[in-house]
Amino acid sequence: MDAKKKVGVIAAVFGLAVAVVPWLLPTGPSSGLDAARFLEAGSFALGAAAVFAGGLLTAMTPCVYPLIPITVSVFGARKTEGRGKALVLTSSYIVGMGVVFSGLGVLAAKTGQAFGSMLGSPVVVTGLALFLLLLATSMFGAFELALPSGLQQRLNSVGGSGVTGAFLMGSVSGFLAAPCTGPVLTGLLAFVAKSQSTALGATLLFIYALGIGVPFFLIGVFTVRLPKSGVWMEWVKSVLGIVLVALAISYIRDGFPAVGGVVKGLAEQLGRTPGTVIASVLAVLGVLVGAIHLSFKEGARDFALKGVGVALVVVALVLRGGAMDAKSAGALWVSLGMMEPLKAPTFEWHAVLPAKGNGFSTESFEQVLARAKSEGRPVMIDFFAEWCAACKELDRETYPALEVISESGRFINVKVDATNSDDALDTLMERFGVEGLPTVAFISSNGEMLRAPRVTGFLEPRSFVVEMKKVN
Repeated sequence: MDAKKKVGVIAAVFGLAVAVVPWLLPTGPSSGLDAARFLEAGSFALGAAAVFAGGLLTAMTPCVYPLIPITVSVFGARKTEGRGKALVLTSSYIVGMGVVFSGLGVLAAKTGQAFGSMLGSPVVVTGLALFLLLLATSMFGAFELALPSGLQQRLNSVGGSGVTGAFLMGSVSGFLAAPCTGPVLTGLLAFVAKSQSTALGATLLFIYALGIGVPFFLIGVFTVRLPKSGVWMEWVKSVLGIVLVALAISYIRDGFPAVGGVVKGLAEQLGRTPGTVIASVLAVLGVLVGAIHLSFKEGARDFALKGVGVALVVVALVLRGGAMDAKSAGALWVSLGMMEPLKAPTFEWHAVLPAKGNGFSTESFEQVLARAKSEGRPVMIDFFAEWCAACKELDRETYPALEVISESGRFINVKVDATNSDDALDTLMERFGVEGLPTVAFISSNGEMLRAPRVTGFLEPRSFVVEMKKVN
């Protein structure tokens, strides 16, 4: 098969993957293993085993998949070496992840902020995005182009040729994995807060990170080696670089409301199905133009074509992610008369707090509760954040289900955006005992805040309705 046919096949496969793969991915963990029950009973061994299993369960979910290209870029491009060196490097990588988890977990338990809430900080998000972009440029061969040799060696060491570099990369991966962990860690963080033991909390969170790190340990030690020469090396590294750029943009989107608003608005205009088709076409065009098979090192023409191709594929990936949360019929096509507006019932949120551009208003929240009490209706409160993967799964899979919509009609439904925390919002989350996101809390029709039922992760529609029916 000649080169053009190969590129055509790869483009077709890439476009199909962009369209189909997101539909095939399973949802994230629905609840945590009850490690706190064992720990409170004095059985540290069983509690630690449950914590480790919870980490391993988290590692099997799609939310953690973006860490795979990072792991490959760290360990796949290193020189051939013995298992001993590989073991040391991957251990350093996992320890770096564990240190970050320990710090974030203890901070969350002591301050009452949700685990991973730092990803709502523009400064943290920008730092992570820049790091991912730096790593992506190494996949595109930028470090081989025009950088001074001393700086080139330092940047390449970040790619995994040193223990310190592997530890640093593991630390970054810990931050990136934080949005995936809320459902599993909720009960554990509550236990740590009650115990008031920083050492115990740090140890348990470190064990949890070890569970998450198992698949990446196996990748680093036993499997992945990128080809060391030939065209396939450049092609594989280009794919990894594209994924890393798209991942960086996704963190910018979630950390900056203005950027997120643009992506969400575009997805709503296009709709889920048309947006998926357009994203797939853009991905095919990007690959055909040169996103994968051309090189940034082969002259100005190839540089420009590859840049355009990479941009098209990255836009396709970001658009595909946004389309997953959009309605079936896009507003653009409805306004043009090309599609009919959605006639099926939709989930009604009576209040979304805080309002865009404003801080959280306790007064507005209390007004909603007063309305519910005066009408004799229970309240459902969904605490969410833009960086929270399981929160998006609830919005995408659970709330649009007809049985959930039907049961929600007797509730006053409130969404509380915890992406950017402030004192009033932190006080509210402490009042409701929110340890992780998502958390769906309930208030009875007589105004009593209920500790149970409570949802602390993704639940499929039927199970969610069972919890709702427990509220009177």
